[in-house]
Amino acid sequence: MNNQNKNILSSPRGSGFIEGCKSAIPIAIGYLPIGITFGLLARAGGISYSITMMMSLIIFAGASQFVGINLIALGAGTVEIVLTTLILNMRHLLMSASLSQRVASGTPKGILALLSFGLTDETFSVASFRKEAILQPEFLAGLNLLAYIAWNLGTWLGFCLAAGLPEAVKSSMGIALYVMFIGLLAPSCRKSKAALTVALSAMAINFLLQHIPSTAGLSTGSRIVIATVVGAIFGAVIFSKEDKA
Repeated sequence: MNNQNKNILSSPRGSGFIEGCKSAIPIAIGYLPIGITFGLLARAGGISYSITMMMSLIIFAGASQFVGINLIALGAGTVEIVLTTLILNMRHLLMSASLSQRVASGTPKGILALLSFGLTDETFSVASFRKEAILQPEFLAGLNLLAYIAWNLGTWLGFCLAAGLPEAVKSSMGIALYVMFIGLLAPSCRKSKAALTVALSAMAINFLLQHIPSTAGLSTGSRIVIATVVGAIFGAVIFSKEDKA
């Protein structure tokens, strides 16, 4: 019996759907309030119920959804929204490629596609730290499904709860989106010089694009895409040189 088969047989608890659901409970607890926040902000931003729920059902990417509703509220075009969310989600290609090396061989491609759809930063972290060498698709399905249900339940609750809020509160909730992004960005910038450099570069580029006469006519979405890409490239070039040194 080879090592791969020994790992599978020696870790039966890690291969089941129920075990996957159990492992997802902490993620689900965290996703509920964030999903509620998304639903609240979407309704406060004038996004319809159907679009809000379809974003959570089909996109299922927290950061991209928050950015998406912000861009929609700002009147950004479809291409700009797609490009921005594509840039944000590029990391999922790396996460999927990494995790695919540990999925049991012989898993049908259709199942792999469903598993990759449900992959998030949190489910990837939980799956990556599992001790068994081979991850069964049943475990990953349970892990992803409970997280998916919690996110969509939170979105629905948030949208419904927003209906009972006073208009003044709903209209003021738009600032919560910016506060959330600052809250996510600040700790990373404190710990990482690279993150701070990229953030400041993107802010400076966006400011210049807005005030230089030749680019002042660009839409908000276009400026965000350009600033994000150029800032990321600038950070990669600077810190790659430091690594070589």
